[in-house]
Amino acid sequence: MDYNEQIKNRVKRIEGQLRGILKMMEDNKDCKEVITQLSASRTGIDRTIGLIVSSNLIECVREADKNGENTEELVKEAVNLLVKSR
Repeated sequence: MDYNEQIKNRVKRIEGQLRGILKMMEDNKDCKEVITQLSASRTGIDRTIGLIVSSNLIECVREADKNGENTEELVKEAVNLLVKSR
């Protein structure tokens, strides 16, 4: 799978959020602020997972379809990955 710049930038943004959260903890910030930022990071991770799985699914289905293969298993596997990530 090709991880394009959009996906890499998402991960870099999440990395920055996590560094910011660590700094907040070191500065003894209010727990509500920390939790809010952790929740935002988790949302970013979830969306990135969804993007990677869907992009990969599209590529795999196209390739399988070209080869005359059954794509149902690919879709099931992608759904399982999404469920497992949660």
